[in-house]
Amino acid sequence: MMYLSRLRLSRDPKVAALNALLDPTAESERLDAHHRLIWSAFAGDPQATRDFLWREEGQGVFLVQSVRPPESSPVFDPPDVREHLPDLRVGDRLSFLLRANATRDLRGEKRRRVDVVMHLLHDLPKDQRNGKRMDLATEAAAQWMAGQGSRAGFVPDRTDVQDYRTVTLPGYKGRRRGEPRFGILDLTGQITVTDPDAFLQKLAQGFGRAKGFGCGLMLIRRA
Repeated sequence: MMYLSRLRLSRDPKVAALNALLDPTAESERLDAHHRLIWSAFAGDPQATRDFLWREEGQGVFLVQSVRPPESSPVFDPPDVREHLPDLRVGDRLSFLLRANATRDLRGEKRRRVDVVMHLLHDLPKDQRNGKRMDLATEAAAQWMAGQGSRAGFVPDRTDVQDYRTVTLPGYKGRRRGEPRFGILDLTGQITVTDPDAFLQKLAQGFGRAKGFGCGLMLIRRA
């Protein structure tokens, strides 16, 4: 069983007075703060590992997919919770919305993991990267989604890139030059289910990396 919840920051004036801490302007600080906020709704067991995925919707609203319903939290209004267990068949076509940190492993003398868009951009001269950024993001996203589908029981029919940006790793305080960053793709499109069990298992686990920072949750509806 899974649950899909909508959490909204409390509009109580005592909580609203903390907005600068709960919802910082700088994106890396905001992702870190939001991760801690979501944990407050699942903090009943201090030994529990993260068993939820989430994404920020803006204006203090978050969508959360979890294996247990969120608990009451003083920083959130009462949550809107519903059971989430899609009934899928082979051939079902779904529209999706996904915020993903898309990476791939490069094998060579030393195995390393790279962001799929940064990897393509790296091959271009620096003065051409801004102009080619979204074209290469679209190319990389399509290839990445095809790879995800081959392992997770679906075929991507269409993958559209709404946005691609890079974010400094939360907590980094060093020089700007050479700072550790990760990429975030905002994707929409359509997929066709080929293996419902494999797809539902992956849907629960999430897609890509950086799940603690609001990536990986795929929202679906019938096309």
